[in-house]
Amino acid sequence: MNLSAKAQSNNKLFNQLRYQLEAVEIHNDKLARLLCKLIPSHCPFERTVTFLGRILFRIPPLCKLNPLYEEIIGLRFKCLTFLADECGEDVTKYC
Repeated sequence: MNLSAKAQSNNKLFNQLRYQLEAVEIHNDKLARLLCKLIPSHCPFERTVTFLGRILFRIPPLCKLNPLYEEIIGLRFKCLTFLADECGEDVTKYC
């Protein structure tokens, strides 16, 4: 398998995963709460490294390098919307 065929295969896999994530509908409040807890509201890898009160360097948010980032954030938003609109729950605790 050459490099081009492997890249196309990976692209098909990611496209299928994107489609699957976008097609998920939330109808269960327990699942919505679980996903809101599991999917972070901001990138957990972003850091500012300081030493003796001085900034040494910053690690930028790397989450956008994830090919499924937009779909995962969209799924979290669906869960938050379901909890707020259908369940009447205060979702500020997930932000």
